[in-house]
Amino acid sequence: MKRSILCFLFVFLAVQFGSFAQELNVYPTSWWTGMKYNKIQLMIHGVNELSKSVSVNYPGIKLLKVYQPENKHYVFADLEIAASAKPGNFLVKMGDGKSFTYTLQPKSKDNGFSRVKGVHANDLVYLIMPDRFANGDNANDQLPDQEDKIADRSNPFARHGGDIKGVENNLDYLKDLGVTTVWMTPVFENNMPRMNEGKYNMSGYHGYWITNHYQVDKRMGGNEAYMSLVNAAHKKGMKIIQDAVYNHVGSYHHTVKDLPMKDWLNQWPAYQGSNHREEVFFDPYAAKSDKDIMVGGWFTPHLPDMNLANPYVANYIIQNTIWATEMFGIDGWRVDTYKYCDEKFLNQINTALEKEFPTITVFGEAWTNSITGAAYFAQNNLQSPFKHNLQGVTDFPMNGAILDAVNQKADFTSGVNRLYMTLAQDVLYKDPMRNCIFLDNHDMNRSLSMVGEDMKKYKMALGLLLTQRGIPQLYYGAEIAMKNFKNPTDAEVRKDFPGGWAGDSTNKFSASGRTVVEQDVFTYIRKLALFRQNSSAIGSGKLMQYIPQDGVYVYFRYDGKQTIMCVLNPGDKDVTLKVSRFVERLKGASSYKDVMSGQTTMLSDALLAPAGSLQILEIK
Repeated sequence: MKRSILCFLFVFLAVQFGSFAQELNVYPTSWWTGMKYNKIQLMIHGVNELSKSVSVNYPGIKLLKVYQPENKHYVFADLEIAASAKPGNFLVKMGDGKSFTYTLQPKSKDNGFSRVKGVHANDLVYLIMPDRFANGDNANDQLPDQEDKIADRSNPFARHGGDIKGVENNLDYLKDLGVTTVWMTPVFENNMPRMNEGKYNMSGYHGYWITNHYQVDKRMGGNEAYMSLVNAAHKKGMKIIQDAVYNHVGSYHHTVKDLPMKDWLNQWPAYQGSNHREEVFFDPYAAKSDKDIMVGGWFTPHLPDMNLANPYVANYIIQNTIWATEMFGIDGWRVDTYKYCDEKFLNQINTALEKEFPTITVFGEAWTNSITGAAYFAQNNLQSPFKHNLQGVTDFPMNGAILDAVNQKADFTSGVNRLYMTLAQDVLYKDPMRNCIFLDNHDMNRSLSMVGEDMKKYKMALGLLLTQRGIPQLYYGAEIAMKNFKNPTDAEVRKDFPGGWAGDSTNKFSASGRTVVEQDVFTYIRKLALFRQNSSAIGSGKLMQYIPQDGVYVYFRYDGKQTIMCVLNPGDKDVTLKVSRFVERLKGASSYKDVMSGQTTMLSDALLAPAGSLQILEIK
């Protein structure tokens, strides 16, 4: 299709396939022997109508099926790889005389040990937008063969030049902070020109406009830089989470510029956006038309919506996700826009990933309006028409509850009581410990601003994040008190990390570059993060909470080895607690150690909960 109509891809009353001259491309680009997923579907692009016959002659490789869709530039070939197949290269011949060499590699024996280890509640995840974190390689900042050629740090909507090498260069900084896992926004190619979102001309610096699922963006350093980062992290005992986007692609993706088949995308007579209402999935009174719009509606006109109910589309995404896991050895996936995807597809891809990599972790972004909505998309205890198999979700209800707990005056259902009530509804989840909990991310107001830049409130929120159930996630810069609201756009909460670029006036990667306040926040996070790494009670223990009284919320993290008592008093008055109320967890205790101060105190029946504090006490 001509580029002049790319922004109007939603008009598909009649799809025509024009000439699309290009070299032969094959997806997946390679595969492995010894895989449980041993039947692969090759998408061969850049062929013609004479190419529809395919032949393969290699021991252990069987050609099962060949299909050429209405767009004759594509052929799909289904191959079966026998357990006896050996690593090597083999020739695939096309009916038009063209051929290509396909590579089989041996599957890694380290999966589940030194790679693809999974992410758990004893980990601390650090979310990075690479373009805004650090520039490790100036040579890839501006590349003439890219649609968006310019890096301009003075423009908040442009690329700034941060890259994967910049992340690798700062792994020691992150490990010292207590981070065990790095999650980056998507790193695959976003070769798109700047697009209009509202009144702003935006670059795809965030990574969510994918145009090639098998190539890490060259401005990020390419596949080699990503492999180097993952290997470096693993050598340091750290992990990598990759950000996936199943729901949509960028409008310059080859399957959009040259549609394989008419129903490759969700098509509408005119542009149709999603209604964003997840209630349609479990609402017993929902209209089917509302559900169709939720799943099939587009996010924006320049993000074509993938028809994941199409088995060829499903195979393309599933194979890519398995390919990336095995190729790079990543430890887990965070799935963007999870709730907008076809439900059967979601279960299918989760099953395929866990079958191939039993230790992998997957959690989905389900930005929902209710706890029921969040639980619906994970393994749950709901009586619902469809049962999801996702391990956990990004826990938006918990996010709101934590911020309300430190911001609001306690009432029957507000303040600390909202946090208590939210956790009481964990009965809806199969395993809430697999949810990812957070204070903010790249799509939200910075949490420091959300608590009015009140450092007491900020520390209480951070303390809750690092002691509550679930997998905690920090957004880059939280440790140096980065702030801002999304006003007028997301760019305000995606500022460059100071010190990530040569010539920056300050370097917050170093203690000498931090203010007293910034260093205080850094030290608080670091001390608690390092403590929780060795805390069995927090990392894998149980949670017991007590109904808040006098505005004070008390909860315990405990197992057979350790008991941690957490006392939250976000109010403006000191409160003295009767310890005897908590005898169920404190029976036989004689003293406690304040985790942050290190001070040990004998336990009596009177425990002071100072105003504006979260005490984290290890019971002896």
